Amino acid sequence: MAMPEHENHPNGSLWGLVLAAGDGSRLEEYVRELKGRALPKQYVNVIGRRSMLEHTFDRAERLIPASRILIIVSEDHFAHTEARRQIASRPAETVIVQPENKETGPGMLLPLMHLYKRCPEAIVAVFPSDHFILEEDRFMDHVELAAEAVARTPERIMLLGTDAQWPETEYGYVVPADGGGQFSLWGARKVAHFAEKPALEEARRLAGAGALWNTMIMVFKVTTLLRMIETLFPELHLRFSSILDVLGRSTERDKVKELYRGLEPLNFSKGILERVLAEFPGSVYVLPMLDVLWSDWGAPHRIGNALEALGVNAPLPALPQLA
Repeated sequence: MAMPEHENHPNGSLWGLVLAAGDGSRLEEYVRELKGRALPKQYVNVIGRRSMLEHTFDRAERLIPASRILIIVSEDHFAHTEARRQIASRPAETVIVQPENKETGPGMLLPLMHLYKRCPEAIVAVFPSDHFILEEDRFMDHVELAAEAVARTPERIMLLGTDAQWPETEYGYVVPADGGGQFSLWGARKVAHFAEKPALEEARRLAGAGALWNTMIMVFKVTTLLRMIETLFPELHLRFSSILDVLGRSTERDKVKELYRGLEPLNFSKGILERVLAEFPGSVYVLPMLDVLWSDWGAPHRIGNALEALGVNAPLPALPQLA
């Protein structure tokens, strides 16, 4: 994939959003063993010099300029010197700080409000910041393909799914419907339903039946998702849209803190995306990327499995393996 001249690219309205607001509690002990100190996982370099977050930005910038890649972080991350260093390397206007972590629902909505105010017609590619991806150029080809599909049919949400290589019980699964409809040329398929963190027997059944792991890497038009949220969660939408007028002003920080004080934690995948699929049938598609080695490094055993598959011999803490 050749590097585009971004302003003249067919996806000229394409933005990126890096989700980096989590605290990485499941990897806390692992990180302490590896680094000798606490640090949210996305700022950690497991192998090599770059952290998971830095890898995420490097991948995204193969398609999207740094000035159009937003990052959402939490205020308490600034207590860590290494986190401050990595955040400071980004264009200041792209860094969005939430006062506390209220899960991925608010963690998506806050930056989407910023993006809507800056570029209402934007298409956005969402990148979690704790993923390992081996074939990065090939991966970004899939992201570009998803963006082109959304540009042509902006009422769709495109997810990237990957081959379920074993019955992982901590991943979400995407069950595709039969037939690809108008997206058949891209290889994308309608999503029939989701299965979030199934029990082992169900995970085996899903993997054997051709379900895909849900990477939660997605591409959509900002106004499309916001309209869906307004329909399904009117009070939540009203709360977040109430801050539009203060974004970029001196009162923004206080207003966002006030907003977050009244919020209950909400998981985007379970709490929002599943409702979208149920209430807007045919709106969510999955694009399989079967030629990319992908892993969510949110748990120690998955780091160990990925490194073992690559034949990497790194000085890591003891890593539990899957049975």
